[in-house]
Amino acid sequence: MGKSSATQTAISESTEEYYTLTEIKKFKAQYNVIFGKRSNGKTYSILKEIVQNYADHGCQGAYIRRYREDFKGKRGDTLFDALVKNGVISQLTDGKWTNVKYYSDRWYFANVDEDTGRLVPDSEPFCFGFSLASMEHDKSTSYPGVTTIFFDEFISRLGYLPDEFLLFMNVVSTIVRQRDNVTIYMGGNTVNKYCPYFAEMGLGHIEDMEPGTIDLYTYGESKLKVAVERTKDHNLEGRKSEMYFAFDNPNLQMITGGVWELDLYPHMPRKYDEGKILFRYFIVFNDQILQCEILQYPDCHFTYIHRKTGEIKHPDKDIIFSDSYDPRPNHIRNIRKPMTKFARRLFDYFKSDNVYYQDNDVGELVRNYLMYCQKEMAI
Repeated sequence: MGKSSATQTAISESTEEYYTLTEIKKFKAQYNVIFGKRSNGKTYSILKEIVQNYADHGCQGAYIRRYREDFKGKRGDTLFDALVKNGVISQLTDGKWTNVKYYSDRWYFANVDEDTGRLVPDSEPFCFGFSLASMEHDKSTSYPGVTTIFFDEFISRLGYLPDEFLLFMNVVSTIVRQRDNVTIYMGGNTVNKYCPYFAEMGLGHIEDMEPGTIDLYTYGESKLKVAVERTKDHNLEGRKSEMYFAFDNPNLQMITGGVWELDLYPHMPRKYDEGKILFRYFIVFNDQILQCEILQYPDCHFTYIHRKTGEIKHPDKDIIFSDSYDPRPNHIRNIRKPMTKFARRLFDYFKSDNVYYQDNDVGELVRNYLMYCQKEMAI
């Protein structure tokens, strides 16, 4: 795949109260990345697209989540409830079907039996469920009827699977096979600035996007196009429900206003003095370099982490924690599995909450690196 480039930026002209796919579909991209404020209609609109494609053309959909637990049982039963309650199922099928039944990782159009009250499903599913964590089980199955893929909640606050992007690509490959008629939607909320999909897909302008804009990425000479939309902050005057989130907590702005969710991290507890530095080491993660310094003051010592401008001067000598593989002994992939006594002493600062950060963005990046290390240990 060629290097990505953002070739076009557009302003969404939609005036709808809730999000619709109208604007992003104009780009006719194979991948459509949609992120923004919670509860503004992203999931609803993509699920409606799946239903409409099946009702109009008999084309099935695929619903992807990170774990099967995210859509099994009650969660699977209620996934299409909003479309059922709003009469969309009945409307799009011209009254032939009024409900949806979930069974064995599949969703079917259904009607309620008047005598038993049970759902009587159609003979064929209109949508299949896939989980990245169990994708090995789906490799041998063919899905020639699927033309719409929806990866829901692709941005995670709780961390990602090891090599998750490759797992996602494997699921896409299982579904697409040799076809070119599949459209992929990826929907997420602004819960975490760190997302491996942004780097893996070459989406370099995510953090700079304003609400209500769409960027189009192309990749060298290939026909691949990725449209990225940061949804509008719909209904800026506020919804009635927003009074429930008026507490003095900055993280609630993500729910009500669509800003990136960041935890609050401890900042430098003393006046910075370069002469107090005992030792420097580095964390390299998500294509960013963080400089970590152990500072010694008369009454305390701690680790302070800030962004590094420029390259690491002594990559063959400095201790570098990174998610990349490197055979040099000073390069350590997992800070939670230190192989030397000194590296363990460095990690002790994290275990004892004795780490301070330049700002909340730096703290958030370190939090994601530590979660990555935790996931690696679970393998």
